[in-house]
Amino acid sequence: MLKRVTDIIVSAIALVVLLPALIAIATVILVCDGRPLFYRGVRIGHFGKPFRLLKFRTMVADAERLGGSTTADTDVRITRIGRILRKHKVDELPQLINVLLGEMSLVGPRPEVPEYVELLRGAEQLILTVRPGITDWAALWDADEGALLVHASDPERMYVDYIRPEKVKLQLQYVQARSLWTDLRILWKTAYAIAFKPTPPAFALLGNDTLATLQGACTAAVTSSTSDRSSPGTQERQNGPERKPDVVRPASHKSRG
Repeated sequence: MLKRVTDIIVSAIALVVLLPALIAIATVILVCDGRPLFYRGVRIGHFGKPFRLLKFRTMVADAERLGGSTTADTDVRITRIGRILRKHKVDELPQLINVLLGEMSLVGPRPEVPEYVELLRGAEQLILTVRPGITDWAALWDADEGALLVHASDPERMYVDYIRPEKVKLQLQYVQARSLWTDLRILWKTAYAIAFKPTPPAFALLGNDTLATLQGACTAAVTSSTSDRSSPGTQERQNGPERKPDVVRPASHKSRG
């Protein structure tokens, strides 16, 4: 109860104080990129109830139809203004409205898209017993996901195989040991991360041997394919006994907003 009261008071005050900035950002988006001003993506909330997550729109209209939910910073769907907003996390500010409405909390596991929630198994489903939040341990661990995914040959596979499992562990850790003191620590660390932008711990994944092997295999496959198309006699080799195996193309990038 205390947490919900705190969410209401803090989000209401923040929305009033930030109103001029929110209007200014919305105006810039309207002038530069047109409507809609907001991204309203479906997320799974408290006890599995779907809701619309609010963000300032940072991608082209109908971006979800052009891709999906995993977005690297180099994604061509991101607008020029959107890159600036995403870099400074300003696009997340409208989620204060979600908090005020009771769909989210200031601190809690970041809400996921339905297809990733379906992957939760066993005790992991405890994550859905609390309101999702704007920030938590997992969000701090992976504070610059877009920049991390730039290093992946297959962003979707990197997220599902490496990033998501660690985020689920940290979200579960928060749910099982949540307290007011924990929330205050997370809010403080979030403010520090936004202000000083330290390298997020998730970047340690770039030193993962398995991940490096995956990246190398994908890169080698793409390079080999490009070389084959440009060299003479490619068609003959493909039709002959030494035909090379087909290259599996990386899945298209998706956007969780």
